Amino acid sequence: MIGEPQLGDVFGEMIRDAYAVATGIGPRPLVGGRLPRPVIEIIERDDGLINGAPTEHYLAGPADWQPYDRRAVDRVRGRTLDVGVGGGRIALHLQERGVPVTGLDTSVGALRVCRHRGLRDLVHGTVDEHAADDRRYDTFLLLGNNVGLFEGRERAPAFLAALAALARPGARIIAHGTDPYGTTDPVHVGYHELNRRRGRLGGQLRLRLRYRQLGTDWFDYLVCSVAELAELVHGSPWRLTDVDDADAPYYLATLALKR
Repeated sequence: MIGEPQLGDVFGEMIRDAYAVATGIGPRPLVGGRLPRPVIEIIERDDGLINGAPTEHYLAGPADWQPYDRRAVDRVRGRTLDVGVGGGRIALHLQERGVPVTGLDTSVGALRVCRHRGLRDLVHGTVDEHAADDRRYDTFLLLGNNVGLFEGRERAPAFLAALAALARPGARIIAHGTDPYGTTDPVHVGYHELNRRRGRLGGQLRLRLRYRQLGTDWFDYLVCSVAELAELVHGSPWRLTDVDDADAPYYLATLALKR
């Protein structure tokens, strides 16, 4: 009998296993009872597209980062919130540099891995939930393509407002995104067109993650152009001050809190 996946902490289970394969710490998923099995993140889109991606990059050190990640951390100033800390790769590097950094994630399992790796300050929850805490930050990091956390036109205002509620005067957001529209792949071009017919942004993905027998609920994740990002930021407590597109179609966007 074929059924739906069990809802669970997909990202946490996946990162735990990736960490075990990389370090030998903890039980490893095995092939044939002996050899470690590669840990693959399965991403299912609502048009039926399924992609698989290796998970090693979630744990990678600076030597294995993309150039835009190195440039992003060089822009960090003051107390920092790493939103969607994942396996802790960025936050651990900042901590080693003496930056006061907090890792925020909705995955309990991912936070356990971060703690085991030595990250000291961790918060479980969303930015909206954390906004109620008595914490304030100078820099917010949305790396690993986490412009996606804007989700779309409906969610972006509340997300940006929550970050503003956590911000000190002069705070900045440093966000990594990808312009999705350079592709000629008919699968993706067709999806962009379908989204626009549905009143959504072209790169507004409807996804769920899968790992082994687990799955997430369906959620929105935004891949957008710089022009679309500027549209979403307009009218918020933030202003778009800089775009680094040296690695196009990837970009780093810097947003400053309005005075």
